[in-house]
Amino acid sequence: MTTTITRRALLAASAAGAVTAAARPVFAADKVRLRLSGPMSPTDQRAVAMLNIFAPEVAGFANFEPHWNATLFKQGTELAAIARGNLEMSITSPQELAQILPEWSIFTAGYLMKDAEHQIKVFNAPFMDAMKKRVEEKLNVKLLTVMYLGRRQLNLRFSEAEKKVMTPADLKGVKLRMPGTDAWQFLGRALGANPVPVAFTEVYTGLQTGAIDGQDNPLPTDQDKKFYEVTKQICLTSHLVDQNYLALSSHVWNKLSKADQAALQKAADNAAASARKAQLDLEDKLVAFFKEKGLDVYTPDVEAFRKHVQEAYLKSDFSKDWPKGMVDQINAL
Repeated sequence: MTTTITRRALLAASAAGAVTAAARPVFAADKVRLRLSGPMSPTDQRAVAMLNIFAPEVAGFANFEPHWNATLFKQGTELAAIARGNLEMSITSPQELAQILPEWSIFTAGYLMKDAEHQIKVFNAPFMDAMKKRVEEKLNVKLLTVMYLGRRQLNLRFSEAEKKVMTPADLKGVKLRMPGTDAWQFLGRALGANPVPVAFTEVYTGLQTGAIDGQDNPLPTDQDKKFYEVTKQICLTSHLVDQNYLALSSHVWNKLSKADQAALQKAADNAAASARKAQLDLEDKLVAFFKEKGLDVYTPDVEAFRKHVQEAYLKSDFSKDWPKGMVDQINAL
């Protein structure tokens, strides 16, 4: 189960981390230690890019130590670990940020982001400066760059012949795995399903045993985690153009020289660009791959899903926390 972090606990940890960091001696000659904890596998495109692009580019002043498959910190606890000073880096999500800073729930809404390029434009837009600053002030976390995770699709263990999902009504009663945060659970309900909180590392077993009826992820993740072995169909809803953020402890960032900061930022952007291209290339090829594996792959009534999901968000408490006018600013890009 994904661990839920209370706002009070994280802010307390953040303050403690600040004291700890301030008390630590800094030796200019030492390389900075950059441990990254993430729930993805080592073959995930984000992990590959961090190893092949990011690590070599920061090697002159930093030792990059990745820990995949949530082996260092459990999924959902990484931000608290950074705030406490126990971790330097993570690959976080808007859903995790929204647990502490409700305005970030705007980026959890279905059918808002249009594609990978749109994500980049939004992340780098001036109207995002206040959002990023608030993350630094409250969580001691600097968001370095946006990472494209992919278009999330429905991946179900029953066949198209048993149940074909064309509209949200067809998902009634379907136990759809979603991470445990409120934002993820709401998206599952907005799609018409019965969302079930299950940790990412437990999804394969849940599908295999029937504890869940399906899960939603980008196609490259479905391939990487071999979910096609325990499912029978993929419904191409493209309900979320999913994004992650490469997150760094602001204490670590502030200890770096201006030159090292610039080099680290460039390495982060280059890694994100490499992972983005690889992920987009994979998405283009994987429909044929899954069909070869015997899965039914089809496109539902996307407009019916879009209308249902957007109406659910506009009527929800989530939209009350969104910065005024930001939806229009995002659409304008």
